[in-house]
This record gives sequence, structure tokens and C-alpha cells, in this order.
Amino acid sequence: MSTEASGKGVLLKADPIANAFRDEIQASLATRPRPPRLVGILATSAAPSKFYAEFTKKQCDALGVEFVLRWVGAAADPTLSEGDGVEEAIIEANEDENVHGIMVYYPIFGGQQDHYLQQIVSPFKDVEGLHFKFHYNLYHKYDQPPAGTVKSILPCTPLAVVKCLEHIGIYNRLLPYGDRAYGKTVTVINRSEVVGRPLAALLANDGARVFSVDIDSIQACIHHFEYNKRPQQSTDAARRYHPRHVVHPSTLSLEECLAFSDVIVSAVPNASYKVKTALLKDGCVCINVAADKNFEADVREKASLYMPTIGKVTIMMLLRNLCV
Repeated sequence: MSTEASGKGVLLKADPIANAFRDEIQASLATRPRPPRLVGILATSAAPSKFYAEFTKKQCDALGVEFVLRWVGAAADPTLSEGDGVEEAIIEANEDENVHGIMVYYPIFGGQQDHYLQQIVSPFKDVEGLHFKFHYNLYHKYDQPPAGTVKSILPCTPLAVVKCLEHIGIYNRLLPYGDRAYGKTVTVINRSEVVGRPLAALLANDGARVFSVDIDSIQACIHHFEYNKRPQQSTDAARRYHPRHVVHPSTLSLEECLAFSDVIVSAVPNASYKVKTALLKDGCVCINVAADKNFEADVREKASLYMPTIGKVTIMMLLRNLCV
């Protein structure tokens, strides 16, 4: 494990986790007659989106994946509005049989308009796992594809967090799939449809008790342990169609959640937001998913392990969705 250690906790870099998946992707690419083509669509002038696009290209080039970045709207011409032409660019990529994967750099408009764009991307070319069909399958624990269908993919960033937790040892490999996070309490600070909500669902489906924290509320997500079968295998309609986990409002405060959480994942897109180290449980694991650091500089005084970024793992999940 490539780390930097100082003070009490360990600083874990994303590289060793990403490298394992890089090897898997390279092995898959070696079996193909030609590399897949991934189209990125950049429609805003936002610096983080441009950085992410450049980072995607760098990783694709290193692996031999063909990456084409299409600039539209304000990204292509500062006299144009943010998002101009993005819908047309998505449709064009959907209809191009030489394009195997599409990713769009959000946020563009924000809110429902971005959600609308996510549904325009063909589910056969969506490598980010943002299409409604994929979210439905995630929330209902449809992890085994029925005959004649293809396997559903998972949103890249939430999946990257899970892979990091597996690497760290938070998941118990001795337990069956679906229960490997049993006994762990996780606080996820962010409830966006791209990161926080699907991450809470993934963790709860794997047996964890999850507190999903948003700006105005806290929800508890709990595994359906009484359902011994996978929902889609049940003959009972209530079990078959009910999500794999239950969600209800929590009366706990963020401070109370942090005090007994084994894992804290923060993805708040605000440079001034910080999780106070004094509120953390001794020996917890802290993972920062935001572009800005959401934890205080002394986080390792309480945390046994801290990951300041998971970007390289997220990109590997995206390319894994494309290639594997």
C-alpha cells in the first residue's frame, strides 16, 4: 500500500487502488481488435470541468483508449452561452456507430435540466451510470442481469468509493455479497443524484447503516436484512419491487452521526466547508470526494486513514464501464 504516514493516521493515495483496475482494463483492451472510442462533451467554461476533461484524456491516452473531446457552448466560444449545443452533441454521439461511450462534463445548467441531459445519453453508451435505468437497477439491487440482457453499470464516483473501502478493508470478504459492509456505520455528506444518493444506496445495499446528510436534512438508510432472497427472485410483489434498502428521516444531528461513524465520506462542492476533526470518532476512515478538501488539515489526528482524493479511481471506474 503506497502511503504517506505522519502523526496518528495514514494518508492513502489513490494510485495503488487505481493501478489494480488499470491492469484489468489493459487485459480487456488486449482482447479487442481495436480500441473503443470515448467521446467527452464539454459545454461550459468552468475550470473544474476543463481539468476533468484533460485528466480523462491523459488517462485514456495512457491506456490506449481513443478519446475525442467535443467542445460546445461556452467551452468552444466565450460568446456563446453555457450549454449551447450540448443536447445536439449528445444526440449526434448517440447516433454515431463509431462511438462506444459518452461522458458529459457536469454541471452545465444544474438541477432538472442536467438530469434531462443525463436521460438523453443512450444507456448503451452511458459510461457514467447516470441514466435512470441504471439508477433504478441500483436502488432495486438488480445486480444479476436477466437472460438476454446486459449487466447494468454503476455510477463512477460512488463505485470508486466502494472500491476504495474494499481496498482499505472496510468490507468483510468473509461475508456473502450484499452483507459485506454489515456492522459498519457510514456518514455520507452530500445527497446529489450523481454522488451522494447512489453512494448511500450502494453502501446500504451492502449491509451498512448509512446516514445521508444534505444541507437541510439527514436520512438513515438501512439494509433490508429480512429479505433473504434478492428482490427480483421473490414471488412476493412487495419484496420483488421494493428497493433493497429503506430510507427514513433521522432525528440525529450531523455531530451525533460523526461521533459513531466508522467511515465519513464528504463530497460538498464548497471550498469553505470543513468537517471538524474534533467531532470525528477515534480511528475512523475519512474519504474526500470533493474537488476542494472537505476535512480539516489535522484530520489524521483522529482518523486512522484519510484519502484526500479518489479521482484516479473514478476515472478507472469510468473506463472499466467502457471496456470491461
